[in-house]
Amino acid sequence: MNFFKKIIYIIFLLLFAFAGNADNHDKEQNIVERAKEVNQKIKEKQAKQKSNINSEINSEEPLPLNDPFVGDGTLGGSSSGVKLIAETEEEKKKLSVFNYKLVGIIEGERVGFASLVDENGDIINVAYNDELSPGVRLIGISKKEVIFENGEDSLVVINFKNQIIERNN
Repeated sequence: MNFFKKIIYIIFLLLFAFAGNADNHDKEQNIVERAKEVNQKIKEKQAKQKSNINSEINSEEPLPLNDPFVGDGTLGGSSSGVKLIAETEEEKKKLSVFNYKLVGIIEGERVGFASLVDENGDIINVAYNDELSPGVRLIGISKKEVIFENGEDSLVVINFKNQIIERNN
């Protein structure tokens, strides 16, 4: 009797296995068809996007080779050339150390640079012994601060906390 029970169980198991395999086979074909449909839709969308991009690119005018907002070829926009030294008292005040904030330091064995930014966002890089303005010269750089010589009698120290300290020699 046990032998017949085992054979019946094996037959049922085989029938369920074939039925399960047949169901999966139909689903796989359906999935393949769906994947083909999705792929076709994606290709259509890409073709539409490409045609839109091409139509927008072709309708644009080419850009001019020179920038119309710059003016003539000089940096200052005037025909006299670049001004390196301030001429009026107001321009000298703008070059004062007190109008700058320390934003970066680069220091090597023999060379050092300090990057300063003014209220307009313009960045100025100053090396050792370079003058920021007439009479204001960079003489020292450490990891936390830079030291400027302001005339012969005073020093100005700027640190990364944007504290400006004036010291006497």
